Amino acid sequence: MNSKERCLAAIAGQPVDRVPVFPLLMFLSADRLGISYRRYATDGLAMAESQVNIFRRFGVDAITACSDAYRVSADLGGRMAYPEDQPPHLLHPLVTSAADVDHLRRPDPTRRGSRMSDRTQAVREMVKAVGMNAWCWMGGYAFAEACAMCGVQEFMMLMMDEPEAAHRLLDFLADVVIDFCLVQLEAGSPMIGAGDAAASLISSEHYREFALPYEQRICQAVHDAGGLVKLHICGNTNALLDDMPQSGADLFNVDHMVDLARAVEVYGGAGKCIKGNLNPVTDMFQATPEQCHQQASQCIATAGASLHAECRLRSAAGVSDEVLTAFCSAAHDYGR
Repeated sequence: MNSKERCLAAIAGQPVDRVPVFPLLMFLSADRLGISYRRYATDGLAMAESQVNIFRRFGVDAITACSDAYRVSADLGGRMAYPEDQPPHLLHPLVTSAADVDHLRRPDPTRRGSRMSDRTQAVREMVKAVGMNAWCWMGGYAFAEACAMCGVQEFMMLMMDEPEAAHRLLDFLADVVIDFCLVQLEAGSPMIGAGDAAASLISSEHYREFALPYEQRICQAVHDAGGLVKLHICGNTNALLDDMPQSGADLFNVDHMVDLARAVEVYGGAGKCIKGNLNPVTDMFQATPEQCHQQASQCIATAGASLHAECRLRSAAGVSDEVLTAFCSAAHDYGR
């Protein structure tokens, strides 16, 4: 099997020759190419080069165009900071009141010089370099984008105090996110991997009201365009596990804070594929190659064919090549 065949078969619940290896490597990718994180996050060509370098150097099965959570916010007019060695971030909230929601205007994701256009350029270059083996790129679902634009605490206050305004913002952002997804699909991506990280901070009731309907809408739009979807929610999502398969996503990230056996039970029962769930600090950054290999092998033993081997080394550029190689080799060695 080649990488694309392996990933697609795993997602579809079909037999695979081995577990696909699909790490989310951001800082580490920039570090291994010898560029600053600022350049990685602002230059689509540099992002593509750094990801392709990882693909060829470590033999992973998929690479990802992901750098930060503020591309949509920037293109909606937000004032941005671009630190040299940290992710870009919004300097001031874009929405501070219900009235601000009505002043937002839907941006053109193809506009020359926009951050969404830069991401799309990275996608296009990655596909050109390694074909459909480079097949997943991340954005954010509407709830995550709302938290990025307003601030997490501020948006949650809006949810409580003015739920109608919160829904208006989420409705607007769902359309913007869909626009962004579609241009990445047109650039060659067969999958859109999107995050809804702040959803791990809310109750299951609020998730079903303020996050899930918009995830469903975005997933459906991607499916209608012929793409696949990944849902990534950082943190402790144990309380959301029963609801998340209803999003319509095809692949789900499982954080190390979630019981993997429980996740296998829930997602497996729903016929869904998962990614995870090593602790990127203790099982990668602080681990020896032998310890990392052992932990990755244990994850594979627990999840079996429903698993994509994953690590989320977004900030751990200091992980050694030996540890990352051990992580990747666990998928190759398991069951031999």
